Amino acid sequence: MRPKRPFTMLAVLICVVSGVVHGQQQQPYLLGPGDVIEVRVFGQHDLSANAQIDSDGNLSSLPFLDPIPAKCRTARQVQKDIAVAYNRLIKDPQVSVRVMERNSRQPATISGAVKQNAKISMGRKIRLNEVIALAGGFTEKAAGTIQILHTESELCPGPGEQPEALPIDGTAIPLQIVKISDLQKGTVNPFIRAGDLVLVSEAEPVYITGSVVAPGAIMLRDELTLSKALAMAGGTRKEAKLSDIRIYRQKGNAPQTVLNVNLEAVKKNQQPDIILQPYDVIEVSDNGLFGGRSWLETLVGILLRNTPVLPLR
Repeated sequence: MRPKRPFTMLAVLICVVSGVVHGQQQQPYLLGPGDVIEVRVFGQHDLSANAQIDSDGNLSSLPFLDPIPAKCRTARQVQKDIAVAYNRLIKDPQVSVRVMERNSRQPATISGAVKQNAKISMGRKIRLNEVIALAGGFTEKAAGTIQILHTESELCPGPGEQPEALPIDGTAIPLQIVKISDLQKGTVNPFIRAGDLVLVSEAEPVYITGSVVAPGAIMLRDELTLSKALAMAGGTRKEAKLSDIRIYRQKGNAPQTVLNVNLEAVKKNQQPDIILQPYDVIEVSDNGLFGGRSWLETLVGILLRNTPVLPLR
């Protein structure tokens, strides 16, 4: 019996890109205004032409023919209608139709905390997880939310779907927020449509200094509490003064505030845990005579870590 081959991440990506997701095969392209098709009538050179679908969704420039409906139809469906129409002029016309330019749908754009900003061709319906995969996946700076801004009305809604138009009276903003955790669990995975702007929010840092195992910057995701942030820094050292932890907080141009937290009381549920905010600096002092390195010295080391020196030109 042959051993099963592992289903690698590359295989997953290939399935996503090919459109074979959850057993769904890639759907044929539906034409729209602005698309250009090549029409060839074999043996009838004068009837062959390249034609663009007009703003009404019709092919109105084919020789000797009335407008042919093309919007939200496949090339094969349009080909049959053209053959029927030319059958009134010539016997059993052999017609071929090929899509030359796909201009009816703007690409979707993804940026932010992904490995590669990208423009995604919208030749078929595509879901959010596919767009993320095509951008190489999330980076470690992903904050936890994805913003999807619709810039165009959906061109060809599927069977049973209601066409969703953009608001034009200022009553709503066509913005959808998706949590990364919900996407990863599979509870939410919306379709991305032409012209959508997908932004994976980047996390902002908080800084942990002083008597912890691994001082440094931590990306702020969801509602990060002080106790959880300290755990992410490896925990406090045994000499840490848990009764006097300081959080230096800066809000815009307002004066800096200092929050004093008794972590021992937090652990005993005698005080609420503190929800951290972007750019908080957490200082965990110790019980030593000199208190270790100052938070400013530690913070400078964090910010300069792995920063390249560029030559002056």
